[in-house]
Amino acid sequence: MRIRALLALAAGGSLMAGCAATAANTNSASSAPPVKASKSEVTAFPSTYKAYPSVPTAITGVTIFDGEGGRIDKGTVFMAGGKITSVGGPDTAIPAEVTIVDGSGKYVTPGIIDVHSHLGDYPTPSVSAHSDGNEATSPVTPEVWAEHSVWPQDPGFSRALANGGITSLQILPGSANLFGGRSVTLKNVSARTVQAMKFPGAPYGMKMACGENPKRVYGGRNRMPSTRMGNLALNRQTWIDAQEYRSKRNDAKPPKRDLAKETLVGVLDGEILVHNHCYRADELNQIIDMSKEFGYKVTAFHHAIESYKIADILAKEDICSAVWADWWGFKMEAYDGIPENAALLQNAGACVIIHSDDENQIQRLNQEASKALSNGRAMGIEISDAQAIQWITLNPAKAMGIDSMTGSLKPGKMADLVLWNGNPLSVYSRPEKVWIDGALLFDSGDPKRRPVSDFELGQPGEGDVK
Repeated sequence: MRIRALLALAAGGSLMAGCAATAANTNSASSAPPVKASKSEVTAFPSTYKAYPSVPTAITGVTIFDGEGGRIDKGTVFMAGGKITSVGGPDTAIPAEVTIVDGSGKYVTPGIIDVHSHLGDYPTPSVSAHSDGNEATSPVTPEVWAEHSVWPQDPGFSRALANGGITSLQILPGSANLFGGRSVTLKNVSARTVQAMKFPGAPYGMKMACGENPKRVYGGRNRMPSTRMGNLALNRQTWIDAQEYRSKRNDAKPPKRDLAKETLVGVLDGEILVHNHCYRADELNQIIDMSKEFGYKVTAFHHAIESYKIADILAKEDICSAVWADWWGFKMEAYDGIPENAALLQNAGACVIIHSDDENQIQRLNQEASKALSNGRAMGIEISDAQAIQWITLNPAKAMGIDSMTGSLKPGKMADLVLWNGNPLSVYSRPEKVWIDGALLFDSGDPKRRPVSDFELGQPGEGDVK
């Protein structure tokens, strides 16, 4: 077994890892292009990601969901040099001497993207020694970075790849704090360091939280915030302090470097994207008002159980809602969730994302999207299969600021894609093959291409598709 691990390393990288935490225990917003880091951050923990080796490959005779709402029957996808080269019908030209994959009766989609994961920060085994997602020592901790807790050996990463077709994911801090810290976007590849997984060119995100979690965690310690009005007051004062810090940066004597305020200024300058854990419609509106007061943009509201109540406002503000298909009721602010939430948002022209927040659900985001689609159709909302695929491909890429690079099958984008053995919106379908930057990293028919974390070597079931 150790020999196999060494062979895998020699072939192009080290072995995989990853995991998430349940919504009930760790629950924690529009698009911006990748941005150049501020001067103080240029060399801080840069991505060292390098794509695995690839060969020119064409998938033929396949049903294509392109991630942008389009469908092509009996189509062809050709990739070379780690990029998608062409996408089209049966007459699409294919160069000679390339690897041909017969996709007859099968489906291809962009790689599945999870905008809300805790893999690596809450890894498996789920023990207290591995619980690294919440810096629950203060309600305001924008200075912490989720990547500094990511354990690349977490077996959850390989399960997400093999069972869910996950090619990219955002790792967020937990939601104990109003300001939880920076998120990091990863390519779902085997690596020895988190820097070798970091999605090149992806902007940072910042995790914020409203509602029950911060007031419960800190109110229980007899400190602020213990109420929703305490949440907003502390939020606003933190932004006021950040504005003051920003205004003094160009003074003759600039302020002492402050990691927390650097992150906050990055948000105010539009360099860092805000991902806001929030449930109730009234609070979503209050957060939008606060963002306008201080001049920052909410990229996505996460969980957003009551987004359907203000779908028109979210569409107008171009704020994505990252939601579950049907999780609700595990706490009071989640009580008024409905399974038609995603469909009602789609019907209003708002940005919809299906997310996981869970190490198991990340393995079946395709099924979660299917459930949300089915519930919408049951109430008479017409949504195509191809549109629903956007919820787990292009839309999360948009919210993560990487949609110019991935999220759809468009020439020039990264060749991140999944070949499914049937319609991906069927409960019976599974990933057959998964490519990341054109490299075949999972093949259900080839046991040698079933990634195994080094941590799992020698354990029962090693190498299984779990």
